[in-house]
Amino acid sequence: MSEVTARISAGYAFAGPALRLGAVVHDGACDPAAQVRIPLSMLNRHGLITGATGTGKTKTLQLLAEQLSEQGVAVFAADVKGDLSGLATPGELTEKVAARSAEVGDAWAPTAYPTAFFTLGGGPVGGSVGGGVDGIPLRATMTSFGPVLLAKVLGLNETQESSLGLMFHWADRAGLPLLDLKDLRAVITWLTSEAGKPELRGLGGVSTATAGVILRELVGLENDGADVFFGEPEFDTADLMRTAADGRGIISCLELEGLQDRPTLFSTFLMWVLADLFDALPEIGDADKPKLVVFLDEAHLLFRDASDAFLEAVTQTVRMIRSKGVGVFFVTQNPGDLPDAVLAQLGNRIQHGLRAFTPDDADALRKTVRTYPSTADYDLEEALTGLGIGEAVVTVMSERGAPTPVAWIRLPAPRSRMAPSEGAVRQQVVAASGLHARYADAVDRDSAYERLAARVNAPPPPPAPAPRKDSAPTRGTRRGTAQEDPSVVTQILDSGAFKSLMRSAGSALGRTLFGTRRRR
Repeated sequence: MSEVTARISAGYAFAGPALRLGAVVHDGACDPAAQVRIPLSMLNRHGLITGATGTGKTKTLQLLAEQLSEQGVAVFAADVKGDLSGLATPGELTEKVAARSAEVGDAWAPTAYPTAFFTLGGGPVGGSVGGGVDGIPLRATMTSFGPVLLAKVLGLNETQESSLGLMFHWADRAGLPLLDLKDLRAVITWLTSEAGKPELRGLGGVSTATAGVILRELVGLENDGADVFFGEPEFDTADLMRTAADGRGIISCLELEGLQDRPTLFSTFLMWVLADLFDALPEIGDADKPKLVVFLDEAHLLFRDASDAFLEAVTQTVRMIRSKGVGVFFVTQNPGDLPDAVLAQLGNRIQHGLRAFTPDDADALRKTVRTYPSTADYDLEEALTGLGIGEAVVTVMSERGAPTPVAWIRLPAPRSRMAPSEGAVRQQVVAASGLHARYADAVDRDSAYERLAARVNAPPPPPAPAPRKDSAPTRGTRRGTAQEDPSVVTQILDSGAFKSLMRSAGSALGRTLFGTRRRR
């Protein structure tokens, strides 16, 4: 061990349990005695895994998920390409794996990990290679998903997003449950109909044209098959925090191979999971290990064309969810893909290789360098462009809350399969899960669609009976109808201003940062 690698490694010598990241590389040589680790207790300080395509980001995610499972920590990760399903299958000791293990000093052994396979709304896991078995459906009710996240999926501007929020508010006030896509479509159709236009005008700030735009976008979303993602039974995010019988954390993979052309949809659903966890979990402060670590792949899609309200909600959620025992790792190509306010919350950085083929690439490289602590051990611009596959420049949060020294590392190989699991394996995993039976069958109960349809089809009320001519007005009454003078309290309770205040308060109490509905 050289003086430099010994000094760097000393910065990663932690007293408590930690995950291994790899061995230090300096002057082109890998030192297996100089190990770099990340404290388990600091994973709720969140993290960032970045790098160009093909540099090893997914394998790093897989490596971290394996070790978290071994420590009894549950994991939830988006599986965009299907590769993470390999966690359910032991890896194969090839010549490359044996060589890498020797280089980094890793006692590699083939291992399968407890997994669960989810799909948005149900459907086969693994696409055409999944064996045709349906994954565990992950659904959200429309009212739980909320207007801010839905506006992100629909690509609405801020004015349209605000109008959508008012429509959700109206449905809340009118007692119309928004459970699935057709419920919200029915509400907007009603508000733009002749019968509902007075109520649309009463919302204020919502034009018929804006409502029409939102309705068209909803129809387009439904035509794309996204209606299956909304409805009941709604997924309880507490089911992500499970452990296997042997004490290992279960790794929940959201299979997204069939949704690669709708990345905004699945990335926003991942944010809904975070928002729901934030609302449901109690405060636990600093713990020895997190309850759950969430990996948000393709994270740049969350922030593309995002509204200010969405960005603020993401920032606040990431900032505050750590005290509830949840760590969040964003996975993307470049640190600049994330807003500065979010980037500032990420204490653990794993940067794979960057490419500087264009002037924009060169600018991004210089900005990335400035996000790392200063170091005399490496020329970071040169290091970041010289990293090989499965190598990274890292700095993490130490147990005392300070950044560790910058280290160029070579990572070990994952111990599970570094390719998708076979269809038969996925079938076995899904069949063995008790969650599939709980969530498999969709439920369509009475909600806004049915109640508004009943209004449209309701028979007209019978005409009021004509007043009797011999009826004399009663003293103290008006037009023959007995009335008592209302008390001051009654006048206040019946006033429009008071009712408006209470409706606003109820809406504010009922919805969280993203406008998502709190669980009852």
